[in-house]
Amino acid sequence: MAKAKKTHTPSDPGRARREGAASRRPSLLEQVHGAERVFLKGRREHAAELESAIRIFLEFLRGFESLNFEEPCVTVFGSARFRSNHRFYKLARQVGRRLAEAGFAVMTGGGPGIMEAANRGAMEAGGLSLGCNIRLPQEQKPNRYMHQFVELDHFFVRKVMLVKYSCAFIIMPGGFGTLDEAFEAMTLMQTEKIDRFPVVVMGSAFWKHLQPFLEKALLRFRTVSPEDVDLWRLTDSPEEAVRRILEGINHAPGCAGRLERETPLLTGS
Repeated sequence: MAKAKKTHTPSDPGRARREGAASRRPSLLEQVHGAERVFLKGRREHAAELESAIRIFLEFLRGFESLNFEEPCVTVFGSARFRSNHRFYKLARQVGRRLAEAGFAVMTGGGPGIMEAANRGAMEAGGLSLGCNIRLPQEQKPNRYMHQFVELDHFFVRKVMLVKYSCAFIIMPGGFGTLDEAFEAMTLMQTEKIDRFPVVVMGSAFWKHLQPFLEKALLRFRTVSPEDVDLWRLTDSPEEAVRRILEGINHAPGCAGRLERETPLLTGS
């Protein structure tokens, strides 16, 4: 009986390296995925909490290293659920374009919907488009309209990044996540943890029920002060939104000074 003919596969010098990488234990940085769920489960042993703290620190480092830019930045918050034919998507795309034309970098949560639209508008206008994405089971896939991008696992790390680099905020229609981001930014301003940067709310048909709630509940029961409710401005005009931001950042010298060098809109020339 004839022996079976041996077959030879082409040599692959990278195979051993890949197999070795696959078998090694992931680094702490690579283990960040899923870490927030574990961290928030409840009380754990001291060593486990310390390891989580290291992972959180490493995720902050990843964010700092990934977002490297000079332009003054405006963060746009909004839902991932609006498709490209929706009026709110189209509005956010116009906003991104107008912000870029005014000399701003545009940062979003890096996902689809409103986030994609704002990033897209900024990129189409030749501006810098940035994203801080979050790993989620549904909805949150990175969009393709970003020059710089970082993917994070912890919501609170992501929110720090979205606030840290910005000198103004635009709040588009959204769900719990958008409300969380918007009210956290305003809480930081109310408590003077950050300067009172301009906050522009867009999509009056969506937000029209919020103002009566603020007045009839928060103000009535004095859980906020009148000046706190005055933190934001509502408009449906991208041009008006940018104008309000340009006027408002006079109280943020770092942003204003940089814009004066880069765009004539602030000085009116």
